[in-house]
Amino acid sequence: MKSSIVKRSVIIGGHKTSVSLEAPFWDGLKEIAEHRRMSLSTLLHDIDTGRDNANLSSAIRIYVFGHFRALALGETPLLAGRPRHIPFRG
Repeated sequence: MKSSIVKRSVIIGGHKTSVSLEAPFWDGLKEIAEHRRMSLSTLLHDIDTGRDNANLSSAIRIYVFGHFRALALGETPLLAGRPRHIPFRG
């Protein structure tokens, strides 16, 4: 299954920027924001301020992956910000 990249204009911390992500990551991001009753812009701001040297698109992918991985493992996902180290449990 091929997933196309979707580029969207967003406002993060009052500044307009564009972010390119695969559609499933946009869907996951919106789902997380809705579940937490926060705007997508607020969630993106939290991810942006918590990231290390990764570019924003990569930081978002890591955050969304970490959120849903934590749920799958029966753990509590982080509320926002810096994603925790995600150990491989093979």
